[in-house]
Amino acid sequence: MTVDDSGPLPTPLDLTAQTRVVARLVRAVGDAQLSGATPCPAYAVRHLLGHLLGLSLAFRDAARKDLGPTTDTDPGSSLPDIGPDWREALPRTLGELAEAWRDPAAWTGDTRAGGVPLPGPVAGAVAVNELVVHGWDLARATGQEYEPDPDALAASHDFLAASVGDPSRDSIFGPVVAVPDDAPLLDRAIGLSGRDPNWKA
Repeated sequence: MTVDDSGPLPTPLDLTAQTRVVARLVRAVGDAQLSGATPCPAYAVRHLLGHLLGLSLAFRDAARKDLGPTTDTDPGSSLPDIGPDWREALPRTLGELAEAWRDPAAWTGDTRAGGVPLPGPVAGAVAVNELVVHGWDLARATGQEYEPDPDALAASHDFLAASVGDPSRDSIFGPVVAVPDDAPLLDRAIGLSGRDPNWKA
C-alpha cells in the first residue's frame, strides 16, 4: 500500500497498554495450540507468534532509527516461526517496542520497516495497527477474550479506514469485510483489515 502523508500525520500514542494486552495473550498460549489455525490463512499460531516477534523487533528499531536487517527485511519473504525462548523473548520485545515509541523523537523524521521508507508518525501508526489486529488474531486462534487498549483501537480503526479506496491496500489487508455500521468498533476495525469478525478456530 502506498503511504499518503499529504494530510495530517498520526499523532504520538503510548503503545504500553496495547503491548501489555498482547503480552498477556502470548503468555497464555499453550504448547498444544501452536499448530492451530489462525485468521491469517498462511499462519498457524506459532507462525503468528513469530510474526509478532519480527514486527516488534522491526518497529522497535524503526522507532530508534536503528536501520538494518530488522527494518529492511520483507516480512513476506519467509514463513515466520518461533525459537525455544519465545515465551520470554516476545513479551520482552513488546516492552522494548513500547519504550522505543515513548521517545518523542520516534515520531519525527523518516524511518523504515519491512524495507519500506515511512515517515516516523506513519510507522508508529502501522505499529499500533499491527498490535491491535494481530492481537485479535491471536486471541481468536487461542480462544481468549480480547479487549484492546481503547486508544490503540481507535487509532487502528482510523488508520484502516483511511486505506479504503487505496487500490494497493488489498495486497496487504485483503478486501474489506462488510460489517454493520452499528457494530462494535473492534468488529468494524477487523472488517476493515479484511477479516471476518465472526471467525472462529
